[in-house]
Amino acid sequence: MLDLDLLRRDAADVARRLAVRGTSFDFAEILELDRRRRELVTRFEQRRGELNSTSKEVPRLKKSGQDAEPLIRRMKELGETIAGEERAAGEIEEKLKALWLGIPNIPLADVPAGKDEKDNRELRRWGVLRKFDFAPLSHDDLGKKLGVMSGELGVKLAKARFTLLRGAAARLERALLNFMLDRNSARGYEEILPPFLANASCLTGTGQLPKFAADLFKVENEDLYLIPTAEVPLTNILADTVLKDLTPGQPLRYTAYTPCFRSEAGSYGKDTKGYLRQHQFNKVELVKICHPEGSEAEHESLTHDAEALLQELELPYRVVSLCGGDLGFSAARTYDLEVWLPAQDCYREISSCSTFTDFQARRAGIRFKDPGGKSRFPHTLNGSALAVGRTLVAIFENHQTGDGNVVIPPALRPYMGGREMLV
Repeated sequence: MLDLDLLRRDAADVARRLAVRGTSFDFAEILELDRRRRELVTRFEQRRGELNSTSKEVPRLKKSGQDAEPLIRRMKELGETIAGEERAAGEIEEKLKALWLGIPNIPLADVPAGKDEKDNRELRRWGVLRKFDFAPLSHDDLGKKLGVMSGELGVKLAKARFTLLRGAAARLERALLNFMLDRNSARGYEEILPPFLANASCLTGTGQLPKFAADLFKVENEDLYLIPTAEVPLTNILADTVLKDLTPGQPLRYTAYTPCFRSEAGSYGKDTKGYLRQHQFNKVELVKICHPEGSEAEHESLTHDAEALLQELELPYRVVSLCGGDLGFSAARTYDLEVWLPAQDCYREISSCSTFTDFQARRAGIRFKDPGGKSRFPHTLNGSALAVGRTLVAIFENHQTGDGNVVIPPALRPYMGGREMLV
């Protein structure tokens, strides 16, 4: 949620900065609703002051034997008027909030301009792309050949875009979860196991609601949704909380494994083959809540924490800075980690590392007190470390052998009982 004071001070500048996203914004209706609401609030607060002073005068008049009926009638009129103005202000507040919640975050100054992923800016690469002396198989063909991955059974048990893993692949996914959580914990992230459902307030706090309701799975007749990412519960642990002792360089850091559930309403026809785009997938998440003055450094370090996992798994990747048109609704800047997939001959996203500045903290009501006692909003950040299914896909494709087996990266072997290969 944007600071409304920014719009009041210079709506044209906010619109100019948001234009990096490739969309124009007109704040006239929001500013008019805000003006009317503040006008009503000022008016009924003045009447409330009059009502309070009048209520004190009535007993004095009665005690002295004077007629208090005119003042009593005035009190009744004031009460009715105040009630009506409060109702009107509340109705305007609801309209204002609905519009206000639909405004995305302002991109930071270094976010590249552009319309879509073609305009993203590559920052760096790591690893050497393997040269195969055979035609590499896709992960789903390998999974079928090994007998450990079945989209057909996923459809039988649920519907399209669900996949069943069995045997060594199921164990490898579990090994990846434990590997990622162990490494994140060693880097100072507190491990959390949150609920896998969240209420509408939590999803509003992190920006999924109201705008992206169609992408969520809702529980019938309940104010509950299957979570699309652990970012939702991890960030909202501190919703409506005033933090103590939040200083630059000392962020709150959380990591969690959760299954994630997305209806993928806007992605029909994309990645329908294999294990890349699923309605249910496992992910290990990193979340930081930090002092605004440490936000830049925390974004860089969070990204490096995710990169370190790919390096240990010997998976080549690149880091790109998303352009304005490709930026998520709540993000002020995002670095995507894209892993190399040989069978597709391209890099594919495996982690998005984002800073949200104070956007989510405002929506979720997370605050801290500065040394002077002033209430401020912290910055929130999150990143995948990593998307587990896509990591499994990358291991299959990068570490395959000519006879259709898969070499297990050394970092994972302790989690696989010493096993070195899927055969």
